[in-house]
Amino acid sequence: MRRREFIAGVGCAATWPIAARAQQPNKIARIGFLGATYASRWASRVAALRTGLSDLGYVEGKNLAIEFRWAEGRYERLGELADELVRLKVDLILTAGTPGTLAAKRATQTIPIVMATTGDAVDTGLVVSLDRPGGNITGSTHFGPELWGKQLELLKEAIPRVNKVGVLVNPNNPLSVLARPDVTGKVFGVALEPFEARHPNEFVTAFSVMGKKSVDAVLVFDDGVFVANAEAIAELATTNRIPSSGFKELAQAGGLIGYGVNFLELWRRSAYFVDKIFRGAKPADLPVERATRFELVINLKTANTLGLTIPPTLFARADEVIE
Repeated sequence: MRRREFIAGVGCAATWPIAARAQQPNKIARIGFLGATYASRWASRVAALRTGLSDLGYVEGKNLAIEFRWAEGRYERLGELADELVRLKVDLILTAGTPGTLAAKRATQTIPIVMATTGDAVDTGLVVSLDRPGGNITGSTHFGPELWGKQLELLKEAIPRVNKVGVLVNPNNPLSVLARPDVTGKVFGVALEPFEARHPNEFVTAFSVMGKKSVDAVLVFDDGVFVANAEAIAELATTNRIPSSGFKELAQAGGLIGYGVNFLELWRRSAYFVDKIFRGAKPADLPVERATRFELVINLKTANTLGLTIPPTLFARADEVIE
C-alpha cells in the first residue's frame, strides 16, 4: 500500500549571495530552522534532514550551520521566531506544516524557504501553482482532503457500523478549514462533527465531549501538535473506547488505523531543495514535489483491546501491522 509521492515547485529572489557561496566552499551556509512543535518530538525528522544534507556533502561546523527555533506547539509564536531568523540574515529558512510555512512567508519575500512537507500548498496560498509557484518557497506538499477521505474510508471499512465520527481539529491551523467534514461525511454516509483542541491540555476535554455525544469513532486531523502528541491522543481514544483513524504515527503510537505519507522520506528529500538553492537555483525554478507514496498501519493490539475484528482484506493491504 505504498503509494504516491509529491512533486511541484516555488519561487524566490535575491539568491546571488548563495550562488556565490556555492563557488566558495570555505564559506559556511546558514539554515534557519523554524520548528512548529518540539525539538524532542521532531528529532527523527531532523535526523533524516541531517542525513540528506550529509549525503550531499554538508557537514555542520564545517560548511553548514543550522539555527534552530522551536514554537513548542504555540503557533502564535511562529511569527516572532520567523522574524528572528530573518534578522539573523540566514541564507535559507527550512520549516514544515502550514502554520510554520505561512509564518516564514509573511516574514520574508526574499530569503528562500524550503518546506519539508505541508498540506495543500496551493489552496493555502503558499504557492501560485506546483509547477510554477512564483515565489520564494519550494519543497514538498500533499493534499489534505484526499488524505482525510482515505482515512475515513479505511475507518468505515474496518468498522462498517460506524455512523457518527468526531473529527479532532486544531483551529489554529489554517489547513483545518479545508477539512470540509460535511462534504466528506456525505461521501461515506457518516455524520462528522468537529471537536477543537489547540494544545495538549485541551485533549482531555475534547475526548470527554466526544464521549458525551456518543461518537462511534474519531478521525484525527493531520496537525503538527497532534502528530507530536500522538501517544496522548491514542491513549485517550483507547481509554474512552473510541476507535481512531488518522496519520500514520497515530496507529504506531496506539491508535487503531494510520494512513499517510512517510514524513522521514520527505524530510530527507528536503536536503535536495536546500542543496539546489545553495548552488544558485531560485525556488521559483524548482517545482514543488507532490507526495505519491502513502503507507497504511493497523494496530492489531488496539483492535483487540477495543474488541474489534479487522477484515482480512484490510490487513492484506497494510504496510505495517502492530501486534
